[in-house]
Amino acid sequence: MTNSGKRVAWVTGGGSGIGEAGAEALAADGWIVVVSGRRQDALDTVVAKITKSGGKAEAIPLDVSHKADVSKAADHILARHGRIDLLVNSAGINVPKRSWADMELEGWDKLVEINLNGVLYCMRAVLPAMRRQKDGCIINVASWAGRHVSKMPGPAYTTTKHAVLALTHSFNMDECVNGLRACCLSPGEVATPILKLRPQVPSEEEQAKMLQPEDCGRTIAFVASMPPRVCVNEILISPTHNRGFIQMPHNREPAPAQKAS
Repeated sequence: MTNSGKRVAWVTGGGSGIGEAGAEALAADGWIVVVSGRRQDALDTVVAKITKSGGKAEAIPLDVSHKADVSKAADHILARHGRIDLLVNSAGINVPKRSWADMELEGWDKLVEINLNGVLYCMRAVLPAMRRQKDGCIINVASWAGRHVSKMPGPAYTTTKHAVLALTHSFNMDECVNGLRACCLSPGEVATPILKLRPQVPSEEEQAKMLQPEDCGRTIAFVASMPPRVCVNEILISPTHNRGFIQMPHNREPAPAQKAS
């Protein structure tokens, strides 16, 4: 907690999924939460839900791929609250055409702009204030795909999430001397709206076995609650029923042995 007792968190991608759940968990812990996202209506819904529960929340519509707008959003938060103690980079997308067979360069560029460049823009935007404070935490939401390469997420998503992992560790190497710390949160399958963009959308039964947004929200709040002396560099979290493990070729049941005739 800061000396003033006031804690300000900025959550991108805060209109749905992991970002929304993180914002709710942080607000429940007493943080002032500023949620950003591209859809004003979704942000308004999240803010209303948090304030109805007694929390403090505000909304700033934002596309994180526009670096000038990112800087303006950070400046607005600082002008209003005087500090930014936590940044949660949860804005991220994938596209339906994601395999080498059908991927389009437009889709690749879009993922790089949001999943990677957007993360960097936000980190850079809060860095001067956090350095002045000699205190600050950043949580970058990556993915299981940022640690384990598989076919399903596609090359663009997998590459950007690997890059976010490297970016996080690089930040800690340079900024630890300023009292700053970053965590790369890499969840396996989470039942969020982004699943609707998959070429084959998982069934309700399959989604029920996945991580739920609130699981990631609680994890975000846990990392944010640690004292400044603690850096949680990386968290790799997955469903117990991990389809990536279950569907691996070497985990399939062997074919029954043929009897000799």
